[in-house]
Amino acid sequence: MRTVEYLHTAKKQSGSHTMKNPHPVRVITVTSGKGGVGKTNVSVNLGMALSNAGKHVTIMDADLGLGNIDVLLGLHPKYNLSNVISGECSLSDVMVKGPGNLSIIPAASGVQNMAELSPPEHAGLIQAFSELEHNIDVLLVDTAAGISDSVISFSRAAQEVMVVVCDEPASITDAYALIKLLNTEYGLFRFRILCNRVKSAQQARELYTTITRVTDRFLDVALDYMGFIPDDDFVVKAIRKQRPVVDAYPRSKAAMAFKTLVDKVEKWPIPTTAGGHLEFFVERLVQGNMIDAEVMP
Repeated sequence: MRTVEYLHTAKKQSGSHTMKNPHPVRVITVTSGKGGVGKTNVSVNLGMALSNAGKHVTIMDADLGLGNIDVLLGLHPKYNLSNVISGECSLSDVMVKGPGNLSIIPAASGVQNMAELSPPEHAGLIQAFSELEHNIDVLLVDTAAGISDSVISFSRAAQEVMVVVCDEPASITDAYALIKLLNTEYGLFRFRILCNRVKSAQQARELYTTITRVTDRFLDVALDYMGFIPDDDFVVKAIRKQRPVVDAYPRSKAAMAFKTLVDKVEKWPIPTTAGGHLEFFVERLVQGNMIDAEVMP
């Protein structure tokens, strides 16, 4: 009961802060059923491509145990999200500048996952987002792979869930398992599917069809085909340089595919004012855990 009371208090506290980022923010969770499908690389390059299109983009490394966006970009952050949660510093202090106009919130290494934060830590996190003065149009949340509590929490809280999948049996099976769990247990309905590291548009379409054939039969979900990122040697070269391929090799096939992906993302419905603020995103993280706490014996 004490946990539930703390969570209700955290939600009340969040509403008492004046919003410093008042315009709607698009929050996109980028996730995958299986590790090793290039999800983090997708997050970084989508963020870079959105930034190049004039958006103020922040990427939150939400793989709270094994975050690697800082490594991928050659960054050396002094603080991470765990320092914000513990009250050592503000969210603005934690943010580091990435390539272009990208801002990065480094992972909270040492914190097992968001669902295991204490109620006071939840309250502190909401306050941190409420006081953030950084101008943000898009928040990309790069989760861990799989169906851990943190992946579920971030997916439930975001406005959009993008599932990255490769043409491998394990990737397809695990992506379906993730979609099934989020749909049947938590009521998520729409999922954006991005096929990564495929050899052709035909292979990507066949991969998407394979997934929809199963979801159409067993689940009540809407899958939206977001296209594909081709298997491109320039991606590997860019990773070795610790730079996004969009930045290092802007004329490569992969970079052009990310630009096409941005065109599709920008056609998504604009978040409503009521549900499009950063505070609302974090409140939904707490709300999901509040419900879980209330139903526990």
